[in-house]
Amino acid sequence: MHDDTIHYLTLANGLRLVARRGDTYVEHCGIIVDAGSRDEVSGKEGLAHFVEHTIFKGTANHRASYVRDRMELVGGELNAYTTKEETVIYSTFPAGNLRRALALIADMVSGSIFPDVELAREKLVVGEEIDTYLDTPSDAVFDDFEDLIYAGSPLAHNILGTRESLSRFVSADCRGWLEERFTPGRMVLFYSGPMDADKVFRIAERYFGEFSREDRPLARVVPVISPVFDKVDDSVGSYQAHTVLGARVPGMLDTARSEVALLANILGGPGMNSLLNIALRERHGLVYTIDASASLMSDNGLFTIYFGCDPSDIRHCLRIIDRVVGSLAGDMIAIRRLDAAKRQFIGQLTVASTNSEQLAISMGRSVLYRGRAIALEETIESIMAVTPESLRLAAEPLHSLSRLTLK
Repeated sequence: MHDDTIHYLTLANGLRLVARRGDTYVEHCGIIVDAGSRDEVSGKEGLAHFVEHTIFKGTANHRASYVRDRMELVGGELNAYTTKEETVIYSTFPAGNLRRALALIADMVSGSIFPDVELAREKLVVGEEIDTYLDTPSDAVFDDFEDLIYAGSPLAHNILGTRESLSRFVSADCRGWLEERFTPGRMVLFYSGPMDADKVFRIAERYFGEFSREDRPLARVVPVISPVFDKVDDSVGSYQAHTVLGARVPGMLDTARSEVALLANILGGPGMNSLLNIALRERHGLVYTIDASASLMSDNGLFTIYFGCDPSDIRHCLRIIDRVVGSLAGDMIAIRRLDAAKRQFIGQLTVASTNSEQLAISMGRSVLYRGRAIALEETIESIMAVTPESLRLAAEPLHSLSRLTLK
């Protein structure tokens, strides 16, 4: 589907740019890089995330204070995050400051120097982040679950890394990651705001046009499907048991991605009327939190169900979940129920589409993996095309759910 508000351009160095024009007083821009924690080598776990933190700590041209304050001085923000597959550096700011934002991000990407004194300080910050995460069982259980279901793959390890791997990082590691991974062919520059696309291109060409690094092929391998497991770790000593159930599903480029996303919303989405919330919380009062989600990566996906309950109620919860999931994996959903689920999901996506910052990032991510932005209308069409049989087929992997419980 064509959207005449979205324009695609390519800089002289091969860096792709996607620009969406809209009437707004706020602009968003940034880069999304095809490099995340699954690209780290053994012994360097957490490097992608650490670079995301320390890329703010000064460049060959400017001190860390300049990087920190540059966008804030005009009322804007500069942010970044890391996932298993990508790193995103972006800014949101009042319209009229695009030159300032692109100049800053280009300087960070091309000229960050990772001073030793700044790295030492940031190791304390990231170390605290690691400890906090490990001390929160409801978070840690997901990482432990991924360690098991992705065993033997770089996808298994925590994005944050460990205290041990963190202690080994030096400036050369950070610069090497930047030079090897942040290359024009593996990056997409995105923009959303009132400026004409041709003007955005000219500004981007000015600040990114001379940016040149050799593109290296990715060494990603689709993880093998591990045997189903059922494990309990009772060493946590928590008053509440935390359980994750999950199974591998197809990735974001698979034709069944809409079915998988809709299935997660039906079972445990944000609505209080999700099947598992009604069955476990509303009817029986067994859990405070129950949700289902689908994490879809470029070459595979992971469907998970999480719940926290009293340790004595685990088996009761598992029986109910097995019954609810089994009804979708074994039988075709009624047309009326499916239509209602579609309307609800489409409504949620429509509301979410008003978040212009996330819309801009999603646009860049879509171009990175699919080569084009996916309009909301196209997503809606895909969801409307889901049938009872295609939803049942998407639910089939949930017949055999692996389990990890921390208590």
